[in-house]
Amino acid sequence: MDSLLIIGYGNTLRSDDGVGYRIAEQVAAWHLPGVRSLPLHQLTPELAAEFAQAQIVIFVDAQQPDANPIPPEIRPLQTDILLQINTHTTDPRSLLSLTQALYNTTPVAYQLLIPTSDFSVGETLSPQAEVGMERAIALLRDFISIHLKT
Repeated sequence: MDSLLIIGYGNTLRSDDGVGYRIAEQVAAWHLPGVRSLPLHQLTPELAAEFAQAQIVIFVDAQQPDANPIPPEIRPLQTDILLQINTHTTDPRSLLSLTQALYNTTPVAYQLLIPTSDFSVGETLSPQAEVGMERAIALLRDFISIHLKT
């Protein structure tokens, strides 16, 4: 059982949309005991089995481009009362509800959103997403250090 599961997701071919994926890749490269990091292009119902094995899960994703972006912060995420599952993709709250329904357990969940400005076709990050990624990685290091005493 992994103590902490980090799910970074997004489309790496749509510029800033891939920032969560890139963050998850970096965390995976740390090879920390008790930490599993999965870079994914999308969330799927099959992830419920992974969540059932974790004590804590952090969803890392790009914020939609906005004139008033929210700085990166690890925020608590509650399960969705209404279970809404699509057969191909879904959202974090619905996945947590599915985990509860299937495995009678739900990890403590958090969300970390990265400010972005560009979802156009491309593989590079905007300066805003680069800064957000650096901040998010620092937040994850601190979170891991505090919660897993590494």
